[in-house]
Amino acid sequence: MTEKSRGDQPQAGLPRSGGPGFNLDRALKSIVTVQSSIPEDAFTAEALGEQRSGSGVVIRESGLVLTIGYLIMEAENVWLADGEGRVTPAHALAVDPESGFGLVQALGPLERPALNLGRSSETKLGDPVIVASGAGMKPVRAAIVGKQEFAGYWEYFLDEAIFTSPAHPFWGGAGAIDREGRLIGIGSLHVEQLTARGGPRNLNMIVPIDLLPPILDDLLAYGRVNKPARPWLGIYSAESGDEIIVASVAEHGPAAAAGMRRGDVLAGVGGSEIESLGDFYRKIWSRGPAGVEIPIEIVRDGRAIGLRVRSADRSSFLKRPRLQ
Repeated sequence: MTEKSRGDQPQAGLPRSGGPGFNLDRALKSIVTVQSSIPEDAFTAEALGEQRSGSGVVIRESGLVLTIGYLIMEAENVWLADGEGRVTPAHALAVDPESGFGLVQALGPLERPALNLGRSSETKLGDPVIVASGAGMKPVRAAIVGKQEFAGYWEYFLDEAIFTSPAHPFWGGAGAIDREGRLIGIGSLHVEQLTARGGPRNLNMIVPIDLLPPILDDLLAYGRVNKPARPWLGIYSAESGDEIIVASVAEHGPAAAAGMRRGDVLAGVGGSEIESLGDFYRKIWSRGPAGVEIPIEIVRDGRAIGLRVRSADRSSFLKRPRLQ
């Protein structure tokens, strides 16, 4: 699967009731638009933009909103807009780099119902879902077409992501709702998959909701999961055939400081051969917490080179949310 910047148009004709006790109109009231502004000198400003817009889902009547983390990462200002266009200022509470989730707290009354959480582990291939976003976009009636591991180029990995089709064109932070009206995941990416016939199929990658309950209390109390951070290298890489290629390195990041360059081929970690991008991440994260030195073997211009990368905590490079 490859990432893609555009998607299919939403399908019309959605039922107003998706199952016993499921009122679609009420469920859609839980979906809000999330807009944020990021300082121009923020670490993620160039890659993700200084103005970001997506969606979120109200998960508590107090105005707690679950979204995808990249929408609010390093946010200086956050606003939530409901379906009637009412705008409420909000505060970015937490971003969890491991799951990808972000939490936003409304700073005024949202008066939106909270959507109940489902169990993403109980979903099956072929199950119908409704993917709903803010910004006045119509929801998309979709189906689960994949449940498999996902490795992102930005040092991100899920053991089992959910993939839905057709894709929603406004996927960031969109809510994936099951046939009982429960939230089973949050939209993260638009990806493209080649079908058996050779043609492309557009999908949404959904972060499964089961990742939230074990970390929710920590995110609310500390703004992060209360455990040592994973080692971060500042590498953006992708699979190309049987090789893992470094597409770029974060400026002033650990990999750049160790001399890693764009175009390097990642060959091994501590003498152990890398089998896939996901395998690379697992090998890195198994070495210890952030700060541990990672021995990495690369191939550059046909020559094998050994590097020692002093890893870091990714969050130490990011601006912390500022209470409005």
